[in-house]
Amino acid sequence: MSSAARFREAVERGDIDAVRALLAPDVVFHSPATFHPFVGRETVAALLSIVGQTVEDFRYTDELQADGAHALIFRASVAGRELEGIDLLRFDADGLIADFTVMVRPLSGLIPF
Repeated sequence: MSSAARFREAVERGDIDAVRALLAPDVVFHSPATFHPFVGRETVAALLSIVGQTVEDFRYTDELQADGAHALIFRASVAGRELEGIDLLRFDADGLIADFTVMVRPLSGLIPF
């Protein structure tokens, strides 16, 4: 099973420990909510744990793969606002997630009114 498939399964199960195990020690996470990236396995795992508690009805709907990158397209809601987005994963030579970018639309789904 590919690293992307293992990541998807772990997220869908809500298994943050399995997600953490797939992150490179120096993973870089690019958030749609902040300009500066988050760096490091423990920092990113903690952030993903918080996101997992905030987001409702999270589900992956599609996948795209290209050289060195894997995109998991998702739908979810936050405080009743529907979102859709992409988890863009780039892997290192060991099959661990080295770079993780999240893109979300619409912006209003991230900003409380």
